Amino acid sequence: MAVIINATQLPDYIGKTIGTSSWLTITQEQINSFADTTLDHQFIHIDPEKAKQTPFGTTIAHGFLSLSLLSAMSFEAGLHLENTTMGINYGFDKIRFLQPVKVNSKVRGNMTLSEYTEKRPGEFLLKWLVEVEIEGESKPALTAQWLSMIMVSQ
Repeated sequence: MAVIINATQLPDYIGKTIGTSSWLTITQEQINSFADTTLDHQFIHIDPEKAKQTPFGTTIAHGFLSLSLLSAMSFEAGLHLENTTMGINYGFDKIRFLQPVKVNSKVRGNMTLSEYTEKRPGEFLLKWLVEVEIEGESKPALTAQWLSMIMVSQ
């Protein structure tokens, strides 16, 4: 469940894990759709028979598919500011893909607010430390330093 706060409370949340999203299952249909959307049809993603011959033994999700789920994860497990008029994806300072996500695996995101800056009155740049875990695996799928810009009405 997302936490809703007033922007004046942001300092209280620095360095704290805000939440953990629900588990999401990565299906072959999602992987195939992502391949079609991004034009990345590498066999390791879309050909189960050829993928059986790899060290993974099955198809794996695109790293960018796992990364793209951060938006959904943050709606559930992130921090939301009262009176938000708009939020935009501002970018990343760092992304590391640490473990492949095999088809039918479950993933979830852990969201920690590491810092924020008020760029202009009512415009907050938030920096998140995000880890996407894979159920049953000791190593996460990815870690990222994710930036989001939140505009609030004053």
